[in-house]
Amino acid sequence: MSSTDIDQPVLVAGAGPTGMTAALALHARGIPTAILEADSEDRDRAGSRAIYVHGSTLKTLERNYPGLGKDLVDEGLVWPTRRTVWRGKDVFERTYDNPGGSGEFPHFTSLPQVTTEKYMHEALDDLGIDIHWDAGVESVESTPDGVHVETADGREWETPYLIGADGGGSAVRKEIGSEFEGDQSENSFIIVDVETLDGNTIEEEPIPFERLFHYDAPEAGGRNVMLVPFSGGWRLDIQCLGDDDPEEIASDEQMREFVREIMGEEYVDNIQWTSTYKFLQVIADSFVDEHRRVLLAGEAAHLLAPFGARGMNSCVADADEAASAVAVAARARQDAVARNEVELYAARRERAAEYNVDAAGQALDYLQGDTPVTVLRKEVAASLADHFESAGEYLDDAPYGPHDAPPIAATGNY
Repeated sequence: MSSTDIDQPVLVAGAGPTGMTAALALHARGIPTAILEADSEDRDRAGSRAIYVHGSTLKTLERNYPGLGKDLVDEGLVWPTRRTVWRGKDVFERTYDNPGGSGEFPHFTSLPQVTTEKYMHEALDDLGIDIHWDAGVESVESTPDGVHVETADGREWETPYLIGADGGGSAVRKEIGSEFEGDQSENSFIIVDVETLDGNTIEEEPIPFERLFHYDAPEAGGRNVMLVPFSGGWRLDIQCLGDDDPEEIASDEQMREFVREIMGEEYVDNIQWTSTYKFLQVIADSFVDEHRRVLLAGEAAHLLAPFGARGMNSCVADADEAASAVAVAARARQDAVARNEVELYAARRERAAEYNVDAAGQALDYLQGDTPVTVLRKEVAASLADHFESAGEYLDDAPYGPHDAPPIAATGNY
């Protein structure tokens, strides 16, 4: 018989979107929970980061805390136009009459991650779910009966289950002996947040309200450029060339020049945040500990390039499914049933992670690819775009990877 006591809170390590989703999902399933966070309460969460929230993610958040998904829709925006340019020449453009679709939730909403987190914090406060700040996990000892956790604030915790949602450098992952396997992108990418002018809404801006992808943009010295609107500003992504010095490219002087050339002189003083990345494509070799009491979720379990917006969206799905597994396991009358639920979680989310990493990798290979076949395919598509819409649509779609969901039964896409 299982000795699990569900009066004892299930612990979640990490107060990012994954951890907060896990806590909300546990509460929705009647499981008491608390969050352990390494940072201080006044931490700086700079940058827009994950700006694209899928419709399936909105539904998941709404299901776990009614009103949360709708708040994100109200705060976000849905851009109506996709446009792709090849070396200064338009090759594809499509404007949708109803870009969000006709369902209860739009296909997506675009808003800064800090806004998403703000609404999650409000939901946690409303439910009385505690975040213990300055309490990063330092040690984890799991047994067949539960988990002993020690945190940086000197406290010791006993919990029936621990969900490790403490990011790419996860202490929980290291403590259970799980390791990342994979590689990283060859080229660096620069991400820049640019604020709208004088408090404008996006619709009032002098540049078009659209998602733009520009191959080999002359304005950026032949680098690939993506410009995406979100509520309150614009995300400018620039792909470095192979021989670029990322720090030099990301310098204030160079960024101002890029923004001047790509967006216009009036935006130069509206740069809010700049960051440089080489995208990791890695998956933990196990999502659970040997006793099936610790579950990894989100970036503690996998890191992937952002193409197709699979990052935070897959993290939310991990958190939701981890909570479901724990809710069943914590109430199971047989240990074998509890173990099976946790193993089923790992099997499903490992498969989803493998699919998402592969999908993001296809987009990454396409963008970085300089093989004769890849180059020829893009050049031929660009030459045919004036005559065949499908050729332009290929150029528009390919940088984001496949659109299919992971091949697992689910109520949402991720």
